[in-house]
Amino acid sequence: MVFKKITLIGTSPESFDKAADDAIDRAEETLDNVKWIEVDELGVEIASVENREYQAEVTVAFELEG
Repeated sequence: MVFKKITLIGTSPESFDKAADDAIDRAEETLDNVKWIEVDELGVEIASVENREYQAEVTVAFELEG
């Protein structure tokens, strides 16, 4: 088996959990064979948004076909 890892950043105006869920949901919708996801970093953007924007950077590992 061979796996590939990519980094995604999910966002939410509500919480870190929802930001991570955003990234996970997107990965599952657009990638095949997702095997695991690691939450790497959490952050809050305050500069260019009216309220806080929670961010979760995740590493997604999925199995390559063939």
